[in-house]
Order: sequence, then structure tokens, then C-alpha cells
Amino acid sequence: MAALLQKTLASDVQTTGIGMHSGRKVVLHLKPAPVNTGIVFRRIDIDTELEIKASAESVIDTRMATTIGHPENAALRVLTIEHLMSALAGLGVDNAIVEVNAPEIPIMDGSATSFVYLIMSVGLVTQDAARQFVRIKQSVSVSDGDKTARLDPYFGFKARFDIEFDHPAIDESGNHFELDFIGDAYVKHISRARTFGFIQDVEALRGIGLARGGSLSNAIVLDEYKILNPEGLRYDDEFVKHKILDALGDLYVIGHPILGAYSAVKSGHALNNQLLRAVLADEQNHEIVTFDDASDAPSFALEKTHSEAWM
Repeated sequence: MAALLQKTLASDVQTTGIGMHSGRKVVLHLKPAPVNTGIVFRRIDIDTELEIKASAESVIDTRMATTIGHPENAALRVLTIEHLMSALAGLGVDNAIVEVNAPEIPIMDGSATSFVYLIMSVGLVTQDAARQFVRIKQSVSVSDGDKTARLDPYFGFKARFDIEFDHPAIDESGNHFELDFIGDAYVKHISRARTFGFIQDVEALRGIGLARGGSLSNAIVLDEYKILNPEGLRYDDEFVKHKILDALGDLYVIGHPILGAYSAVKSGHALNNQLLRAVLADEQNHEIVTFDDASDAPSFALEKTHSEAWM
């Protein structure tokens, strides 16, 4: 069998939406990229040729979202990349150019499903270079009080998440979920899970310039007792599944898919990024691997049949 190869988009594709935190109309343009490019962001509304490559070190803010920035230009930053990065990770896109005409990726419906549709509307093509993976060689964990995030060695990729919000609607939905990412697991079980927030927090967030574009059309909104969205939940355990969706996007800024097992308790964007930095801080923690024979690769890297599932 041939080597396991990198993939990029088959052609350009574009969409328009609203920024969750800025409230601005945003045009998002995804483009194919050469081998070994990774995921690169361009702000076309700023007069600069500088780009931001998604990496653990490019993450500069984790308040309510993952924000990346360029060290040479403080104005060159892109907010709320995690849902798009999650879709790129879930569909196995190694190389892409992300152009945006605003400081934020559009929130769309609050999940990754719009980005999945967008990517699969043009499809993927293989490229003439081996796909690279970050293989976790030994366990790495970080913590902040009762919050933890961890990566363990595993030949494949699986994720486990536990949440705790002390809210009746969330408690009823399930506080734990675990999934091995093989086949269409991401598309079927994770991609449609929406972000969520509490109505009592909205005014405080807007006072510091966040959540200005949030609404019932792009988030699950809760009061003190119940879900306010008339349609209810998409998954019985949508809250914890969205935390996994976020984590997949946060982890993908490491630059390659991870071979390992991720587990977390009450983690968020900040702790997820700390975990990546801890992995990269010691070469004993990880190594870059390729598969010259695709039959030797883990099944999650092979069974990308999403185009058939979505089109």
C-alpha cells in the first residue's frame, strides 16, 4: 500500500457569517495550500503581507475563545478559530489558507457543521508528501485547581471529557463523554454540537467587548433553570460534546494530527493550550512520525469517508 499522504482543499470556497464576539459581518475564504504549509490565516482587511500560522506559540488569548496573533504586528490577530480548526482536524485537512476580512472567524450556527459542509462542498485532494503526526511518547498533564487536561500514548486518537456546571439543564444532559475517532465519528457525534452560555453573563461579556454577536441562532442559551432555545438540543449530551469539539480545534493548532488519548476535566481553551506547550517543551514527550505504508497507520487516519456521508 502507498504512503499516507497530506490533503488540502480541492478548490477555493467562501462563506459569510457574523463574528460571535465582534458582532461584525465576516467573509471567510478557504483556499488550497502547498504541502507542509499547515493552516495559515490571513487578514485581508489589514494592509500587511504577514500571515499567522496556526501553532501553539501563536495563541495569544484564550478568553472565551482561542485567539492567534503575529509577534511582529499587534493588530494582526484572529479570534474564535477553534470551531473552524476543529472541522479541519475532523476532516483531515493538513494544509489550507484561511482568509478573513475581519478580526474573527464567523460563528455560523455555533458548531463546526457549517465548516464541515463548506469543506466537503469542494472536497479534498491528496498531495505528494507524507502526512505528519505528533505521536505522544509519554503522558503529559497540566492542571489549574480542579481543572485538568492530559495526553497519553495511544495508537490512534480518542477523547474523554467531564464537565461540571451545577445547572439543572446541563446535569440532565450528561456530564461525561468519550469517543474513539474512527470513521465518521467526528461528523456524526461531535460536529453539530453548539457553543453555549448563560443569559446572565451576556451583559458582562458585552461590557468587555465579547459576545456582541451571540444569539439563539448561534448558541445554546440558558437562564438559571432551563434552555431558552425553542428547538432544544441536537444531541442529548450536546454540552459536553461541544467541549470536545472545542478541544479538537485547540489541539490542532499544534500543527499536525495527534496520535494519543486526550482526557480532560473542566478544561477550556487556556488549559488546552498549556497542554500543547507542555508537550512541546520536552522532546521526550513527543515525536513526528509518518507512515510510508498506509496500512501501518491507525484507522482514524484512514477512514475519512465524510464526503460520502455529507454529499
